[in-house]
Amino acid sequence: MRKWLFLYAAVFFFAPRHSDAADWPQYRGPLRDGVWRETGIVETLPASLRYRWKVPIEGGFAGPAVAEGRVYVTDRELAQGQAAGENRWDIRDPVRGGERLICIDEATGRIIWVKRWPSQYAISYPVGPRATPTVHRGKVYVLGAMGDLFCLDAKTGDVFWSKNYVRDFGTEMNPWGMACAPLVDGDRLIIVPGGKNEAGVVALNLETGAEIWRSVEAPDPGYSAPVIVEAGGTRQLLVWLPNGLFSLDPATGKVFWSQPAKINMGHTIVSPIFDSQRNLVFVSSFFDGPLMMRTAADSPTANVLWQGESHSELPDKTEGLHCLMSTPVFQDGLLFGICSYGKLRCLDAETGKRLWDTLQPTGEDRWSTAFLTRQQDRYFLFNEHGQLIIAKLSREGYREISRAQVIEPTMQAGRRKIVWSYPAFANRCMFARNDQEIVCVDLSAEPQSSDEKTATPGK
Repeated sequence: MRKWLFLYAAVFFFAPRHSDAADWPQYRGPLRDGVWRETGIVETLPASLRYRWKVPIEGGFAGPAVAEGRVYVTDRELAQGQAAGENRWDIRDPVRGGERLICIDEATGRIIWVKRWPSQYAISYPVGPRATPTVHRGKVYVLGAMGDLFCLDAKTGDVFWSKNYVRDFGTEMNPWGMACAPLVDGDRLIIVPGGKNEAGVVALNLETGAEIWRSVEAPDPGYSAPVIVEAGGTRQLLVWLPNGLFSLDPATGKVFWSQPAKINMGHTIVSPIFDSQRNLVFVSSFFDGPLMMRTAADSPTANVLWQGESHSELPDKTEGLHCLMSTPVFQDGLLFGICSYGKLRCLDAETGKRLWDTLQPTGEDRWSTAFLTRQQDRYFLFNEHGQLIIAKLSREGYREISRAQVIEPTMQAGRRKIVWSYPAFANRCMFARNDQEIVCVDLSAEPQSSDEKTATPGK
């Protein structure tokens, strides 16, 4: 009996404690589906937010990743004497400088290491990197705006291997640069170079960077991050490219099915989303609007359920949902997303019929947006004004619970200043960045720390 009691005590003491705390190691969360699965989160936002730390950084659109006690975020440093490039879609004059990946201690905001590489920008909106880092088993995979791909040691920043999309895959640089966050699947790193010779989508060996397969011809990479879903009894890699929506075998690159499309200006930005209960796949673009597919229940095939016919961004001419950069969400047979001029819209997922819309989360303007993250039966919306909103969305409408200013909008876009960066929600905290700082906000129901700490990155 004593022997069994000792064994039980040892197992109990040394076993990992069960906790619903969770990291956010890649774009749109652990499963890349925009769902925050932690509990113990505030019901309403406090009048004064609890900042755990703030760290000065430079410009960039890329959201942070959080894994194993560290936060990873990319930014851009201008070369000495180099003026900042103008934020316009049609400006592609070279801008000298470099990019960085900054590794920050999650608890304190202390800079652990910084990895730099040179990068001369020849893209519009030359603010900084676009793609959220992907962290997996002690390595971090990071993509720069000009197609520099690195596999780094997550603890030290040392380089294991690297690629360049233009040099290695024949990519022709698109107007806004490389934005597709790398995706880990088994021993493969799946990337979207949009290169020549069927290098639209490529799988690399995680450890060595060696090419495993390549698939699909594409006019350019677009900006959409791929996802893997289980549909028709098969794991399918969904990729939204400027020439169509593709379903591939993630192990081999074989095309299961595709739906051709010609997307104006390559505006494939949002990720494909999947409703497993209704076998629906949805994508959308700013000019050309929505496409809803229904996948077969017992095979890797799909057919068009409905799609928009309008090719206009104008609010009175759009159909369904014309998304720009905010990936929409499915919920209970409904579809919620931000349309071309900032309206949060609710659609019937089966028909595409609009049920309601509102400007309350965003304010009306061209490209106005908010990033949607589901947490249990409610949503955390982070809008371009730097505000965090808790709201409930239903067939009946939009019900706002609370909102708070998290970070200031700092990037000039047309007539206004904005924040266009997807936040991370990890370990009951929110991590958000603009072009001047990254902040960690405690959103736990019971505060983890009431002291604000400010750290300064090393040079």
